[in-house]
Amino acid sequence: MYINIYCLKDNLERSHLSDMNAMKSFREILANAKNVLILTGSGVSAESGIPTFRGAGGFWRKYQAQNLATPEAFDANPSLVWEFYEYRRTVANEAKPNKAHEAIATFQDRSLKAGKNVTIVTQNIDELHQRAGAKNVIELHGSLFKTRCTVCHEVSANKNIPICPALEGKGSPDPKIMVSDIPKKDLPRCQKTNCKGLLRPHIVWFGENLNEDVLKQAFNAVENCDVCLVIGTSSIVYPAAMFAPQAANRGIPVAEFNLEMTPASRHFEYHFQGPCTVTVTEALEPSVHEPM
Repeated sequence: MYINIYCLKDNLERSHLSDMNAMKSFREILANAKNVLILTGSGVSAESGIPTFRGAGGFWRKYQAQNLATPEAFDANPSLVWEFYEYRRTVANEAKPNKAHEAIATFQDRSLKAGKNVTIVTQNIDELHQRAGAKNVIELHGSLFKTRCTVCHEVSANKNIPICPALEGKGSPDPKIMVSDIPKKDLPRCQKTNCKGLLRPHIVWFGENLNEDVLKQAFNAVENCDVCLVIGTSSIVYPAAMFAPQAANRGIPVAEFNLEMTPASRHFEYHFQGPCTVTVTEALEPSVHEPM
């Protein structure tokens, strides 16, 4: 019994030492990198209270979120879809950037001042990276705080809560609310005087393609990076899921930060398991090896 306990303790100590050595090794690589790519997913915002809407618990009212985030759902009931997004906008607006967002923004700023390049590519639509101070964030799936006209297709920033008077007090996730019947004419409308078309969230919905220019920027970042961080993403949503493995296939060091292993973990040189607010913050702290 005592031998088993000793062996278990010994194994745990070796594991902890291994984790420390891995972090030290990655930090040294990062300190000497010139072109850093940071890929982020919903896990980086989860600790800020942003729902992921994935898995068995991914419901709003009685609806699974993925069934509302489609062009077909918007065509069938734009009132319901806008209530869903009013709820999401409100949650994101009230959320605060966490330590991981702040660490990423601070690292980017410090690196830019040192003549390095740090590109942030995110699957998130909450703009918490920008609110933490990050610059030139590539938003693969759009933003909750942008709209697109269904008639003239103009994209505009809109941070108003509610987004229009008819949506004030709407969007409750209460599953007892069965209907949404806001007249179409009262839903968000294009502000161009010669248009006034119905607005939709500027989000890439299921069944839609990513914007070609945005995708090109992301691919360029993948092709030009000399180190890659994958933070809080399940690595199952394409095309984002193939970015880090592509970098790894080029021999680029890739570090994954997540609560658990993912389908892509086997491709990567480093995996740091735990809350992003802890692991990412440690990885991005200033290093004595960092040339300034």
